[in-house]
Amino acid sequence: MSDILNAAVTQLNAKMAGESFDGSAKFIIEDEGALMISGTDVSTCDVDADADVTLTASRDTFEGILSGDENPTAAFMTGKLAIDGDMGKAMALAGVIS
Repeated sequence: MSDILNAAVTQLNAKMAGESFDGSAKFIIEDEGALMISGTDVSTCDVDADADVTLTASRDTFEGILSGDENPTAAFMTGKLAIDGDMGKAMALAGVIS
């Protein structure tokens, strides 16, 4: 597992602070791997794992979203963030990890 995935799991767990996400969301970080948010759990996962919504971004974009330097909506609108699946879940996720 890559250092970026380990750091992302730690950061997302801290950001969620026990809040629950209703559903499952998979982040694919290009050239790094994937992680899954489901309920209150954040963990690494297989890139092919099923999820309600899948978000794909570069490492830089993903780190920017986590740090708050990159707005997820702006990243999506400019093509830096791809979303596949339930758009409502993607919007709900932004509220949980912001």
